[in-house]
Amino acid sequence: MALTVLCVTFTLLLLMGAPVAISIALSCLATYWVEGLPLELAFQNLISGMNVFSFLAIPFFIFSGELMLHGGIADRIVDFARNLVGHWRGGLGMANVVACTLFGGVSGSPVADVSAMGGVMIPMMKKEGYSADYAVNVTTHAALCGALMPTSHNMIIYAFAASGTAGILAGPNVPVKGVSIGELMFAGLLPVIVLMVSMLFAAYWVAKRKGYPVRPDGSSTLAPFAGWRAITVSFVAALPGLLVIAIILGCIIMGVTTATEAAGIAVAYSLLLTFVGYRTMNWSKLMMSAARAGKTTGVVLLLIGVCSMFQYIMAILEIPDRMAELLLSATTNPYIMLFLINFILFLLGTFMDMASTILICTPLFLPLALKMGMGPVQFGIVLLLNCALGLNTPPVGPTQFVGCAIGNVSIEQVMKTILPFYGALFVVMTVVTYIPGFSTWIPSLIKGAPVY
Repeated sequence: MALTVLCVTFTLLLLMGAPVAISIALSCLATYWVEGLPLELAFQNLISGMNVFSFLAIPFFIFSGELMLHGGIADRIVDFARNLVGHWRGGLGMANVVACTLFGGVSGSPVADVSAMGGVMIPMMKKEGYSADYAVNVTTHAALCGALMPTSHNMIIYAFAASGTAGILAGPNVPVKGVSIGELMFAGLLPVIVLMVSMLFAAYWVAKRKGYPVRPDGSSTLAPFAGWRAITVSFVAALPGLLVIAIILGCIIMGVTTATEAAGIAVAYSLLLTFVGYRTMNWSKLMMSAARAGKTTGVVLLLIGVCSMFQYIMAILEIPDRMAELLLSATTNPYIMLFLINFILFLLGTFMDMASTILICTPLFLPLALKMGMGPVQFGIVLLLNCALGLNTPPVGPTQFVGCAIGNVSIEQVMKTILPFYGALFVVMTVVTYIPGFSTWIPSLIKGAPVY
């Protein structure tokens, strides 16, 4: 009965258009009441779920990204990327991929990446003779790298969700281990590099097949090579902004700070860089950055709090065990099972935001993934990749909507030419899913021991 109430109320509230956080909270309260649990317990779970020291990294990372977004780093990254690869066939598209990947490491947010890079690159690409759908697809797919970068607050959310699942057993006497935020940061580096290379191949292949750029006069001449001096100058100009990634990872490797403290250092560095170094920050931009960071942080922490209520209900009702039994009744083959988990995660990501998908799906699928031989670090990268892909897939797809709005093109038109970029993403997804070392190798080097 309680499980029926939970599922039905949650579904009805979503269909009525209620925000995901409100839908989870109200459905949990209804389930608490049906189960005869005191409602005070629900609010205790809500508050305790948000009251975690490591969550201070979330507002720090978000604020640092907002400062970089409004502090002029995007333009410098674009200049460097264009000088580097802009003279090749489809060079502006490839420059877009490089720029989105680099800025994703600064912002840690695919949506912010599309907003910043898309606002610069999409109009530029259209002016240079690239079609609007190509410009949007290149931008929105390359921006997904931000979900796996060290500055991504979604990694912290997953680490919390995985730790909250520690009481759920993956099998007899096999407890689910917590996940280090530092391990996740390093685990995403190699997949990001391969994802960027895959996007570069996709951008080049489509551009070559269609002869881009094709200008209104019918010409398709390529831009001249900017020269190594221009590349060096633009790289030096962009380097101070990109150093935020090195600062975070360096502090963690040397053991100087925790990930939370490194996030605070990133904010201090961003303030110093934008106010003193680039001198592009003013009081108005600072207040805008703080307001946007506060709003995003509030939404994320509310989701974390209500999902703590949800995780408690799932433990009481043994929902992860039931989900595992259901999927195991279909197949016990690890390869097929991992494919099914990917497929379900992808479907859920198409209509739920990234944080909600992480918080809801981690307790459901992490124990099952462990039973199939996939470690929590590897599963985290797989989950983040699926959620990132959902950001670019209707009906929700916020990065897709932002990119189409900037490019002034319909989603239907963009979806007609999306397959090469989807293909590149699915190749990376397959490799990360079935080759554990692809995401655990670098963390194992840092720790000096295998990461499970």
